[in-house]
Amino acid sequence: MKVLVLGSGAREHALVRSLAADPDVEELYAAPGNAGIALDADARPLDLTDLDATVALAQSLAVDLVVVGPEGPLVAGLADRLRRAGFATFGPSAAAAQLEGSKAFAKQVMAEADVPTAMAHICDTLDEVEAACEQFGAPFVIKDDGLAAGKGVVVTDDLSTALDHARECLAKEGGRVVVEEFLDGPEVSLFCLTDGETVVPLQPAQDFKRVNDGDLGPNTGGMGAYSPLPWAPPDLVDAVVSRVVQPTVDVLRHRGTPFVGIVYAGLALTSRGLRVIEFNARFGDPETQVVLARLQNPLGHVLRSAAVGTLADLEPLRWHDGAAVTVVIAAKGYPGTPATGTMIKGLDDANAVEGAYVLHAGTKAAAYQSVVADGGRVLSVVGVGADIAGARERAYAAVAKVGLQGGHHRTDIALAAERGEVHLPS
Repeated sequence: MKVLVLGSGAREHALVRSLAADPDVEELYAAPGNAGIALDADARPLDLTDLDATVALAQSLAVDLVVVGPEGPLVAGLADRLRRAGFATFGPSAAAAQLEGSKAFAKQVMAEADVPTAMAHICDTLDEVEAACEQFGAPFVIKDDGLAAGKGVVVTDDLSTALDHARECLAKEGGRVVVEEFLDGPEVSLFCLTDGETVVPLQPAQDFKRVNDGDLGPNTGGMGAYSPLPWAPPDLVDAVVSRVVQPTVDVLRHRGTPFVGIVYAGLALTSRGLRVIEFNARFGDPETQVVLARLQNPLGHVLRSAAVGTLADLEPLRWHDGAAVTVVIAAKGYPGTPATGTMIKGLDDANAVEGAYVLHAGTKAAAYQSVVADGGRVLSVVGVGADIAGARERAYAAVAKVGLQGGHHRTDIALAAERGEVHLPS
């Protein structure tokens, strides 16, 4: 099987790393990739916003499967174009990807599917936002309706901060804002494979959105994650599939827009039960890094089964018993304007730590075989172990080997889970 992975982040590096270990994947390409991906796949330069060039690359390589990593090209219709050109494609159509592309659309689908979610108001004016905030009260949850790379949500007790964020969102062309009630309880990410009909869940993970320890500071694309969740209810996965993902997939199919790829359900386990925070239409970053670290099945066959509609025939997924933790190393200035061009040191030493490895995100190759930072989130350092404590220890031992001037990372990824301090609200 020839496989092309589209994207350039640590999520794509995790996908590439797992696909490279699949004996049925004979040729593995990535575009545009990054400095780390280029070590594990044949990386090709590509502007993913150029859909014609992307289809032409797949044609020139004559691949058997295309895996679309980021959400932007999916919402723009890349999967539609690839399927029309005859390629088995892992990723939803533009119409189905609106599940992530528009939070208002997602709310409509959830209402139709009777999926439990936060009460919300869809607002087109600042007056409507202010009225919704008054109704729900603090903490105020303000969401940009469109794509925002994981950084379009503000949760704050300060009304002026909430309105400032809403004002920025509304100022965009076609800008809309979703104002939601605040959901208490720990958050969970669950990825589910689907071919538009059958749903196959992966293992749950928890990520850390805030930039600083203690869940302080602004939201980011994600500063770390871990899996499994020792505190989660034993029936959590079955409940999410039956109450959330399968009904959503069924509604989209009945609408004539079947969803093929990953439905990523962001969930809160609240005092009133399971609630959906948001849907995404692709693998999440950094949760993918820990989920794939635990998957035993060859990934190429799994993804192709979803792409060609044979998930019902897929053998049951198998999982390593241990745990995985990933810690994101970010560039100076992130999540604001990140410093780029800074040399990264110690990568070989980090990869030499037993039970740990480095996945590249915002990196590029530079002169004299050096690697430099080329984005906000620069690296995802993964540790695997018999339990959360062991995985954390290995991940942070590898992080300590990496040198990035001005770089920063959280020191408390999975710490509460290790200590048994994550509790469900009663």
